[in-house]
Amino acid sequence: MRIVGGKYRGKKLFSPDSDKVRPTSDRAREALFNILNAQLENDWGEYTFLDVFGGTGAVALEALSRGAKKIALIDVDTRNLLKNTVLFPTEKEKINIIRASVENLPIASEQYDLIFMDAPYNKGLSEVALSQIDEKKWLKEDALCMVEVEKTEQIVIPSCYEIKNERIYGLAKIIFLQYKPIQ
Repeated sequence: MRIVGGKYRGKKLFSPDSDKVRPTSDRAREALFNILNAQLENDWGEYTFLDVFGGTGAVALEALSRGAKKIALIDVDTRNLLKNTVLFPTEKEKINIIRASVENLPIASEQYDLIFMDAPYNKGLSEVALSQIDEKKWLKEDALCMVEVEKTEQIVIPSCYEIKNERIYGLAKIIFLQYKPIQ
């Protein structure tokens, strides 16, 4: 596992200690960021990035490598996140690790422009996370959300999100959503 683009391109990351963590492949990550680069109106330095089900941290660290202003990573088990984030000592003020369950997120202390989530497949956790993130005010209006699920997994998208696109990469499907909070 490695960073595929930006300032830290080629930097090796630790692979997970457990088979309970399933990192987004380098290929899918590269495709995801190519799509993001085409859709973002501003330079990466204008955006904050939230990685829910952070796992190894590879996706958020990829955003950091590309110049994200700040990243936050949420997971119930932060051991793999910590191993990889310490590999970026000059960026530590831009990294926030939050040990929490998506089923009971705290009220957000700040809001994010971009969000990625890659929940364990077929467990209904993406739906829970999307609802909690809305309810606990984690996103800025019009935030772009990317939700990775198993390619045949069906999820119910809460009404505050608008589906923009869908892509399949091997066993994974990434759903692109835009956040439109209900007033």
